[in-house]
Amino acid sequence: MNLNYRENRVARLLGCSYPLIQGGMAWVADAELAAAVSNGGGLGIIAAANMPPELLEKELVKIRTLTDRPFGLNIMLMSSTVEDVISLAEKYSVPIITTGAGSPGKVIDRLKPCGSIVIPVVASVAQAKRVEKQGADAVVAEGMEAGGHIGELTTMVLIPQIADSVEIPVVAAGGIADGRGVAAAFALGAEGVQVGTRFICSSEATVHQSYKDAVLSARDRSNVITGRTTGHPVRCLKNKLTNRFEELEKEGAPIEEYEKLGAGRLRAAVVEGDVEWGSLMAGQSAALVNDILPAAEIIEKMFLDAGKIACALSAVLSLE
Repeated sequence: MNLNYRENRVARLLGCSYPLIQGGMAWVADAELAAAVSNGGGLGIIAAANMPPELLEKELVKIRTLTDRPFGLNIMLMSSTVEDVISLAEKYSVPIITTGAGSPGKVIDRLKPCGSIVIPVVASVAQAKRVEKQGADAVVAEGMEAGGHIGELTTMVLIPQIADSVEIPVVAAGGIADGRGVAAAFALGAEGVQVGTRFICSSEATVHQSYKDAVLSARDRSNVITGRTTGHPVRCLKNKLTNRFEELEKEGAPIEEYEKLGAGRLRAAVVEGDVEWGSLMAGQSAALVNDILPAAEIIEKMFLDAGKIACALSAVLSLE
């Protein structure tokens, strides 16, 4: 089955074969993974997060040697290095920017005049409407099934509400790891998908094998949300670290104790493979991930299966 996305607004906006954005996962989404996703027809993303500017610059230089396809940079707006990140995005003419954890106004004002496409990640209708007015080119509407920092609404109810509320394209995120998720996202009104957790278990992801194994062995109840009382909830796979976070919440510990406990834990998981005390950020879709495949194969299979589902649904729902 040949899938044609030439009329899809997200695919045209991104300049990609498929309307898919790879999630901006800190410590996971580097130039290697981003290039593999871009070469596979999606949009690869480098996650700036709190990366030192000199390291980020090396990643931006490196990806140009690995792909000639469009790629993006995720900017975490609450990072202490955000001004340096914006300057680097400007210097290297990064074609597409996704943003999270704050208002994207200054990113839109600085980078859109340079030709960058800006796509904020949002978790509510109000946020989507606000960034549309600020000049966003599209939005990633992320349900709370996603890994890492999350909002309050599920993908099932968030996507149709945002699709009904804005004119710019909506990209669905949260809980999408296979063709069924892609088909569901389009049925809900999205015109593209953002996928994170599935790409942790791609061949090109330069994360520790122990982290990949933790995702592969995840089941339906392997996820937990910590930090609700701090106002910044995070979804991870259960381990000793999440157990300790839950104890702190029950004790009513001050936010400083959470910050102290969490410092450096994501790197410990991704780089060092500490699956007991590292922060194993992953979405609920981890339970759907059962193998390690090249990024291009993941993408192709995802959209091929989604096309088959769409055809089957068309036949079932036909009024003829």
